[in-house]
Amino acid sequence: MTGRRALVKGAALRLARAGVASPEHDAAELLAHVLGTTRGNLPLSDEVDAAQAAAYEDLVGRREAREPLQHLVGSAAFRYVELAVGPGVFTPRPETELLAGWGVDRARDVLASGRTPVVVDLCTGSGAIALSLATEVPEAVVHAVELSEDAFVWAQRNLAGSGVDLRQGDLADAFPDLDGTVDVLLCNPPYIPLEAYESVAQEARDHDPHLALFSGDDGLDAIRALEVTAARLLRDGGVVGAEHADVQGEVAPAVFRRTGRWREVTDHDDLAGRNRYLTARLAR
Repeated sequence: MTGRRALVKGAALRLARAGVASPEHDAAELLAHVLGTTRGNLPLSDEVDAAQAAAYEDLVGRREAREPLQHLVGSAAFRYVELAVGPGVFTPRPETELLAGWGVDRARDVLASGRTPVVVDLCTGSGAIALSLATEVPEAVVHAVELSEDAFVWAQRNLAGSGVDLRQGDLADAFPDLDGTVDVLLCNPPYIPLEAYESVAQEARDHDPHLALFSGDDGLDAIRALEVTAARLLRDGGVVGAEHADVQGEVAPAVFRRTGRWREVTDHDDLAGRNRYLTARLAR
């Protein structure tokens, strides 16, 4: 038998040396996963048996090699939902919860006006944004699209039974049947410049699908396509929200401003005060 406290302390030291950003958190999460509980319900005064210690050692070694924590435990929390994630799908980040929350508020605005909100989530990945909208605004009609075949399988799993209309396809030509009818359009597109490959965190660069990360020489190819699609899908006065890199707080909104099709083009910070997502309202 081995003490839990000693196990977690030793694992945290190893993860810190490996460059993991949150070593104590991850070490405790992995042990909770092995023991079938949550980190909040993990008493460190108890001991683990040899089989549990061996399973923990395997997971710590994989995290030490920078395999994402969410892949090791098989899930990721996002706002009020839990998503199944693994190889082949982008792991949802806490920063994107702010964009989803903005979308929830805008959908509720439409509902308060007496109409049923129509919401579209482009580049849905795991289905995180779409599932949040369907869960928090159950009256909304939610549509989602994903290009990657691998990610689409994960989205199918996460959105099963949610009522979300999930389709496989490209954001550039998605949902022609919804042209001019959408109230709220949300997207977490790829936005990393190809030249920034080496600067991307190892967990993302080695394990997230590159289709969900990189978007041309300046990182704006998908955002430019999104602007065109949003103008096609949204009804007059409809709104769009899109995540971008923290260094794109000027250039990403400029994609929308320069077309003359949008008003109220605004950039928003994340909880760390970094530029994170833009919003705009269609004005034909």
